[in-house]
This record gives sequence, structure tokens and C-alpha cells, in this order.
Amino acid sequence: MRWNQYYLFTTREVPKDAEVVSHQLMIRTCMIRKVAAGIYSYLPLGWRSIRKLEAIVRREMERAGSVELSMPAIHPAELWRESGRWDVYGHLLLRMKDRHDRDFCFGPTHEEVVTDIVRRDVKSYRQLPLNLYQIQTKFRDEIRPRFGLMRGREFIMKDAYTFHASQESLDSAYEAMREAYCRVFEACGLEYSMVEADSGTIGGASSHEFMVLADTGEDAIVRSPSGSYAANVERATIGALAASAATDPEPLTEVDTPGKTSVAQVAEFLDRPVEQFVKTLIYETEKEYVAVLVRGDREVNEVKLTNHLDCRHLGLAREAKVVELTGAPLGFAGPIGLADEVRVLADATVRPLVNFVCGANAADRHYTGANWDRDVSVDEWADLLLAAAGDPSPDGDGPLELHRGIEVGHIFDLGIKYSKAMECTYTDERGESQPMLMGCYGLGIGRTVAAAVEQNHDEDGMIWPVPLAPFEALVLSLDPDDEAVARGAAGGQVQGRRSAGDPGPGRRRRPGPRRGQGGSVATARS
Repeated sequence: MRWNQYYLFTTREVPKDAEVVSHQLMIRTCMIRKVAAGIYSYLPLGWRSIRKLEAIVRREMERAGSVELSMPAIHPAELWRESGRWDVYGHLLLRMKDRHDRDFCFGPTHEEVVTDIVRRDVKSYRQLPLNLYQIQTKFRDEIRPRFGLMRGREFIMKDAYTFHASQESLDSAYEAMREAYCRVFEACGLEYSMVEADSGTIGGASSHEFMVLADTGEDAIVRSPSGSYAANVERATIGALAASAATDPEPLTEVDTPGKTSVAQVAEFLDRPVEQFVKTLIYETEKEYVAVLVRGDREVNEVKLTNHLDCRHLGLAREAKVVELTGAPLGFAGPIGLADEVRVLADATVRPLVNFVCGANAADRHYTGANWDRDVSVDEWADLLLAAAGDPSPDGDGPLELHRGIEVGHIFDLGIKYSKAMECTYTDERGESQPMLMGCYGLGIGRTVAAAVEQNHDEDGMIWPVPLAPFEALVLSLDPDDEAVARGAAGGQVQGRRSAGDPGPGRRRRPGPRRGQGGSVATARS
């Protein structure tokens, strides 16, 4: 391809709405163009990188035994109502009606459609397992689309689905797909980490995310120093925190704390460490009110809390309701003397505390010397804590380290979530009908290309990993007036002044390969 025939219009100006490096550089280098909020055209230069990644993905999916198909982008509402997700998915689901006033949606994912396909064709355990995948455009109506391809509404995703007659078969496929994802990201030259994750609206028993490590990542992950444990903070557990020194129980004492509404203010006023405080947060769901107790210096993990309560809506209770349930204004809620209708949950890390401080459910008042069972009754103990850097790793491998990551892949053990709801069954060896076990496996195509830019750039611009570079070589005509050079150019050599995808003048090569969890990483200029 000759340079003067290519569609390439670079710009020096940084787009006003571009907050992260990948968004800025992909716009400036004419890789993508914004059509509407969260919706982009892939221009020729960007499309080359997309297609190169797709080729890597197809190679590894075939190696993992997955068979490609193509499913429709528009789904009838009946399938989503069967699975129960028509209402659960909420405003993220772009709904529409056809000329006959029938409900449809633009698919954000394809569990319903693929389950419908398989239930029509597969009848016996002898026809299982199956592994199907596609690469297709999805749509999720994000409340706040941002960061270019990293948080768009329309996006390209590889999604795969497996169907099984046994847990052993599903586990084998899950491992094969995990290994395939690792090979994809290693082939792309990316530094990444696989972490335990929450299953979210997709559901299922367990899941793992693949995170490209970058300072601009939206997700927070924690890892042990050796990487033997890694998890999204939404999912992460921690080892045992240091217990309080053994002391005799003190009497429960109500003390005056005028105007002190935060833990820090009360701790300073009473000259007590914040680790000896138990704070009480009042939440409401669609079905109940819940008091959640955590240590004074820690935060509630609302994803864990939502999963524990199995609720669709979770939020802090309105101020008027807090006053009604506790008898006190905000800042003085405590676990003693709550209204009977309030369910009391406590994070397991507060259980070792003795003689702790808590709100007294009265304005400007707190309790000291509070103790479990004697003073405070808890309905349930659970893991409700948001993990943080410095917490002990649950596998005993030192303190957890906090990193930022860009989610580029997510794999799920779905169990029978969809097959049971949609009656996707098979006949087993005894002639009995059983729901199929399922797995699903998503990989963001555009997001992975954007993540490669986030991880590989300097002050001058992009430093493409060679496997994703739009062009691996650019042949320059240094003296177009020389007849021999002109003949070479006319014979098909590409002419130009700088590397494709490079918005600035010269480049310096990033020194040496880097190694991170998930394999060796090598980067080079395109």
C-alpha cells in the first residue's frame, strides 16, 4: 500500500473529551473517530490492529477446540425474559420495538441466544461437550461512556460458550480457555494478571478476570508479592487481621461526643485508636433494611454485600429513615438498640474486637466498652470487607499489593444458571433429563488494543507491541529525485515520513523486554 493512497489524517491537538492516553493517541493517529458518546468508527489504521488481534484470538480459540459461529446482534425479548435478565440488566440494556410492537434488545452478551440454539439441537449426553464462539459487535448503554474504547457503549467482543454433562468436563474446558486467554495476551506482548472476580450480571459460581496492568486502569486489584494470590478488590478476601490484646470486659459506658460525627473525630476526642471502633452503616434493599458493622478504619464492600443479601437494589438508607430506625441523626448510629425490623450483619474481621467504641443511637453520644453477645447481638457474620493494600494475603504470602488494571477478558463457570431457566437439557446415561452445565468466556477486542496503548507509550506517543502494530515496517523514499529510488517507489514501496500510528517526530526504543505475571513482554516500535 502506498502512503499517498492510504486514509490517514493525523492531528496535533488532544481531543477535549479524551482523558486517557489510549483515547488521545488513537484519535490523534486516525485509528478511531467518535460518532456519538461511546460509539466509534474504526478507521483503516485502527482496523488493522483490530484484525491482527482477531487473528490471534481465532488461532487460540481453534487450538482450544472452540468452533466459530455468528449470532444476531438483535435479540427478541422473550429469550431474556426466560432467563430472568430482561429486568435485571436494567438501563444497560438497549431496548427497542419492531413495526409489530414486539420487544427486542441490542445484545450486550449472548448467553440467551446460544442457549436457545443448543437446546433445539442437543438431546443426549453423547453429543456433549460443545464449545462455540463468535467475534461480534455488542452494545451496553453505559451511564457514562468514557475513555474511548475502554468504556464504550458499542464494542467488539469475542464471546465463547461451552456446554457439558459433568462438572469435570466443564472444569476441563474452563482450564483450556484460561490457557488460551493467557496465550492470547502473551502473544500480544502484554503484561497482565489473572484475578478472581465477581460474576456480576452474568452470574455463575465463579469467574476470573484478565487484567492488563496500567496506571490508568479503572479496576483495582490486589496481589500477593509473588502473585500466588490475585483478585479484583470487589472479590478479594484477606487473611486474619491482628486481634486485640486479651483484656477483661469493661462496663458498657455511654459518653458525650458533642458534634463528633466521624470515626476520626471521635477517635481523636476519646484518644482511642480507630482500629477499636465499630461503625454502623444502614443500607436499604428492595425488601429490607440492614445494619452493616465494620471496623472503624475500613470500608464495606458493597459488591460482597449485594451478593450476600441476594438483592437487586442496594443503597445507603435515606437520612430520614436512618433517624427513624436508630433514633439518632447521621454519624451516631450504632448496633445497640436498633429498631426490630433492622437485620444486623457484621464483617468477620470485627469479631475479635473487645471493649470497642460504637455509636449510641443518640445525638452526640457514643458507647465505650462494648462487647459482642453481652451488648451487641449479630444476626449474621460474613466477609463484607473491602480489601486494601497492606492487608495479609489469604494464602499467607505477605501483605497484599494494590495495582490498577484494565479488564480485557472475563471467564465464568455458569453452572446451570441459564440452562435451568431456559430448559436447556440433555438425557443422561439413565435416560433422565438433566440441565446442561455451562461456561462463558468474553474477551474485549477493541479494549485489548486500547490497553496495549495504555501500557506501551512514552511522551512521544505509541510504542506498539509488534503483533498489534498496524504496520510492522515503513519503507521511506529518502531521495525521490533519484531515478533508481523513484523506480523502486513506483514498484510498490511505501512512502512516508514516520511510522504508522506515530503522531510525533522521532522515537526512542524502549529498553529491553519486561517480564510480568502471565509471561514475557516484548515491545517495539512499529
